Amino acid sequence: MRELTVKAGESGQRLDKYLAKYLKEAPKSFLYKMLRKKNITLNGRKADGSEKLQAEDCVRLFLAEETLEKFMGTQTEAHTCSLDVIYEDDHVLFINKPVGMLSQKADKKDISLVEYLTGYLLEKGALTREDLLTFHPSVCNRLDRNTSGIVAAGKTMAGLQTLSGAFKDRSLHKYYLALATGRVEHPSYIKGYLWKNERTNKVTVTREPKKDALPIETRMRPLSYSGTGDCTLLEVELLTGRTHQIRSHLASIGHPIIGDAKYGSREVNEAYRKKYRVTSQLLHAWRIEMPSFEGELSYLSGLKLTAELPALFKKVIKGEKL
Repeated sequence: MRELTVKAGESGQRLDKYLAKYLKEAPKSFLYKMLRKKNITLNGRKADGSEKLQAEDCVRLFLAEETLEKFMGTQTEAHTCSLDVIYEDDHVLFINKPVGMLSQKADKKDISLVEYLTGYLLEKGALTREDLLTFHPSVCNRLDRNTSGIVAAGKTMAGLQTLSGAFKDRSLHKYYLALATGRVEHPSYIKGYLWKNERTNKVTVTREPKKDALPIETRMRPLSYSGTGDCTLLEVELLTGRTHQIRSHLASIGHPIIGDAKYGSREVNEAYRKKYRVTSQLLHAWRIEMPSFEGELSYLSGLKLTAELPALFKKVIKGEKL
């Protein structure tokens, strides 16, 4: 028999989700069968898996050691690097992600911000290898590999659920800085529909509804122009968070982001590559504003955070006298 005590950071999740992390190689049917036969109990009583766990709850596994070892599998992968942490407390963490880093794995061999986050928390003692058996810290929003800026992460289940909920219901405000081709003179609110080609991982924006296309909304305002009028520094508020939304939406109105190989101008991109060595889109998740929260994370209500621009982005702004 093995006895597990639910920790504060693991509370709030369903029992079946908790068990699926601890016995990650076990089929769901096996877990539910063990619950029905009382080979897995919660606080000494029969459970069906839908129960919401609280700190100090006791989960008992009346299973052979061989069975436990078989279904526990390998431990969560962790890597270390120097993370630019903007804000951190017991529940949440906000990181300024650099260009070139994945937010989450796209392939099993990838190393993403999630693995670096796990390594960071292990290294500072905020997490133990034992904790990883039943809880995985993770990011709550994703940026394209070559988009820099703020990524929110949960260190506890309460942190993950609260932030993920705010991103999902759009009560959290997200602002980006983008260097767009051409002169954008007036603020605008643009709507459209985004259709993704899964084969090419490229999206298309249309003004009219299309089958399998999702509605998108973007608000933007110009902050400054280059002296020649070749580019505009924009503040972009992302009202819906779709794949490549800002990049494709700006391209669809004739102002693609400089450095964007997928949606931008080849001629413009080549000019900036030669002049500044720009090799990816100049798009940065710049600012985030929290909504009002209730409960355990109410202290985050109204919090505003900004992420410093990458050195190359600042160099282009300075060089273009923006």
